[in-house]
Amino acid sequence: MSEQELDKFDQAILVALREDARQPIAAIARQVNLSRSSVSERIKRLENNGAIRGYRVLLRPSARTDVSAYFEIRHNDKQCKALVEKLKQIPELQSCHGITGEIDLLVLVRADSMQRLHRIRDSIEALPAVTKIVTHVVMSEWF
Repeated sequence: MSEQELDKFDQAILVALREDARQPIAAIARQVNLSRSSVSERIKRLENNGAIRGYRVLLRPSARTDVSAYFEIRHNDKQCKALVEKLKQIPELQSCHGITGEIDLLVLVRADSMQRLHRIRDSIEALPAVTKIVTHVVMSEWF
């Protein structure tokens, strides 16, 4: 679902959910001037259509014990789809973006230790289509 397919109410609901995805439907309904049932139906539709892909917990940096890194991945496949399907199987991968320039994919990884991060990197590097990985370990996360 593209941004163009979202009306002003859908967009307002998404803004409210970005601020606090755990707030009650009634609170969102008041913010966007719709009934609770209408907001519930719209949220379900946004989830079903893929506009809302999920909800996650973001921890304060002091509460986190994991390590994060970005992998710049180059590959020699004509299309990214097969490689992306293999990457989806790694639970620590938080996001995967196809980008312009010399790099084909930019992947965000959150692992429970530096050792696990290294094993994930090794497993990706061992994939036949992967020609190069550059790793950027996250030192600070401000927002």
